[in-house]
Amino acid sequence: MTPAEAGYLGLLIDFALTEDLSDDGDVTSRATIPDGLQGRAAFVARAPGVLAGIEAAERVCLRVDPKLQFAALRQDGYRVGANETFATVEGAMRSILMAERTALNFLQRLSGVASLTRLFVDAVAGLPVKIMDTRKTTPGWRLLEKYAVRMGGGTNHRVGLFDMVLIKDNHLAAIKPRETAIRQAVEAARGEFPALPVEVEVDSLEQFDQALEVRPDIVLLDNMLLDQMKEAVARRNAAAPGVKLEASGGVNLHTVRAIAEAGVDRISVGALTHSAKAMDIALDYRD
Repeated sequence: MTPAEAGYLGLLIDFALTEDLSDDGDVTSRATIPDGLQGRAAFVARAPGVLAGIEAAERVCLRVDPKLQFAALRQDGYRVGANETFATVEGAMRSILMAERTALNFLQRLSGVASLTRLFVDAVAGLPVKIMDTRKTTPGWRLLEKYAVRMGGGTNHRVGLFDMVLIKDNHLAAIKPRETAIRQAVEAARGEFPALPVEVEVDSLEQFDQALEVRPDIVLLDNMLLDQMKEAVARRNAAAPGVKLEASGGVNLHTVRAIAEAGVDRISVGALTHSAKAMDIALDYRD
């Protein structure tokens, strides 16, 4: 994890444990588990997938009880098999039970994102294209979900509205006259933020030609048909080979390879984060 990602993880752990424990803690374990009883439990993948969030699980356990002993048997990015143990935790049973759900929530969510990303990456194997995430993330979890995308083999797009200029349809709609909106927007962006990459979204070949004239760093082909994408690639190769092309919209596991084969450089997939299913992971008590 980057320092920023690790910092956000600490904040989220504090929020999550406050949410789960409030002021009274785990009343069930306090009522039923003798104080001081020691035990051991294993984190087990119930289904195959790609792991992400092991550091999060460890930090949750140690935040609950610094005396717990957490052992990671695998690392983030590892392709785990069904029923495979990838980490253990030992110590006071009350503490293990107190940390269980929060640790699993981090593991299940982040491993789900990593696993779905890996499916998309595998679907375009052998082609020179990057699978990228978007800003369609869980509020507050963006950096962690983008970390999970990397663990699945994907590439991070911009983090937020501050680190890249991405001129979209609603920006262009507000600029008059419409015929020169793309040129005006790209030139203004480069004048205001010369150090930042500039990307412009287009949804037609007419707009695409206008974009090529001003040479943004990236042109986003929004919801274009395959034939349109192939034509855009041909025009880019002939007129502006240095401009990267990104495809977005309507991308799924059934369509992503054909989109990659059209010749684009990047494919952004909002589903990596907004539609990833939590991975089935459990914490099993061991005698």
